[in-house]
Amino acid sequence: MSETRAPGARAAPDIRVWDPLLRLSHWSFALLVPILWWTAENKVWAWHRRLGLVLLGILVFRILWGFVGTRTALFADFVKGPGTVLAYLRGALPGAATRIGHSPLAGWSTLALLAAMLVQVGMGLFAGDPFDGMTGPLNPLVGVMTADTLTEWHETFFYVVAGLAVLHLAAIVYYASFKGQDLVSPMLSGERPASEGVEGNGPMPWLRGLAAVAVAAGFAWWITLGAPPLT
Repeated sequence: MSETRAPGARAAPDIRVWDPLLRLSHWSFALLVPILWWTAENKVWAWHRRLGLVLLGILVFRILWGFVGTRTALFADFVKGPGTVLAYLRGALPGAATRIGHSPLAGWSTLALLAAMLVQVGMGLFAGDPFDGMTGPLNPLVGVMTADTLTEWHETFFYVVAGLAVLHLAAIVYYASFKGQDLVSPMLSGERPASEGVEGNGPMPWLRGLAAVAVAAGFAWWITLGAPPLT
């Protein structure tokens, strides 16, 4: 039997799922990865280097935010052990119906994608050939042969990043098509419709957020300068 709402009754307000800084970093990844691929394919190396360093800063922020951010941003909230993942896949996870944020399976997918992007950017920092006029900012720290090897790995490993991104997109399509769960709208607005027993994310800790942004930006700038005095 369907419930009827009393005349004049208001729908419950949407609940907060994702904080603004997490959403900004998420959509930045979605934008930067294909642009970095395009700049590499078209040999626009100056912008490839600049945007790679921007990606580094955002990755560092996301890692910091995984420890000091809002509840749904914390690694501890969504990175679970194998038993929890198996229980989720069997549909036997206690409290799954009232959970917001990443599922245990999506949590590992997110962690893998973040790690892959960090490895990709890390190799790019040392890659390049000084005789071609374009190198990563940490290229002077390694020998020519090491830089050549990292350059080759950097080119090849992109397909790992792309594959994980495609799996991420496929999961979004699967949940929308077969489970009726819209995962895109909450990542755009930060909110989802309220339902009984579901508690929203906590308030945005802007002071911690700005501190994390400052630390991440400072680290990326230090790398841009060649990580003095290491180089």
